[in-house]
Amino acid sequence: MSSIYDFSANTITGDSKSLSDYQGKVLLIVNTASKCGLTPQFKGLEELYKAYKDNGLEILGFPCNQFASQDPGSESEIAEFCQLNYGVSFPMFAKIEVNGDNTHPLYQYLKQEAPGLMGSKSIKWNFTKFLVNSEGKVLRRFAPTDAPEKLTADIQKLLS
Repeated sequence: MSSIYDFSANTITGDSKSLSDYQGKVLLIVNTASKCGLTPQFKGLEELYKAYKDNGLEILGFPCNQFASQDPGSESEIAEFCQLNYGVSFPMFAKIEVNGDNTHPLYQYLKQEAPGLMGSKSIKWNFTKFLVNSEGKVLRRFAPTDAPEKLTADIQKLLS
């Protein structure tokens, strides 16, 4: 695979979705969790999405239960949690693995294109964020503790 647009993933409702559907959009791809100390970042992600979706931003949420089992629920439970507690309206996908033998191919690609500190390929925790430009190039990885609002300037540059 040579482009982010070569991948597909199942949505949280079970439909297959090609990332080529997002061509021309700036993407923020995030591995999420519903029972994590960082879970309130859903609020900031939703605020970013509402502020910039009409300008070409898409946020793609990928639930993951690999970090201290902090997203143990089913897809329908995760979707309900995100909607009821944070009003999440950006696309959410089915639960995936981001590390190990069963890493989703999209995350294998993201980690290769934007390694972490000192070249680390693994995802360290929930809410690691990848910023992708409108041509599908993975530009940057943000740490789990980087609040969504901290990404505003980088997103604005890509949308202008």
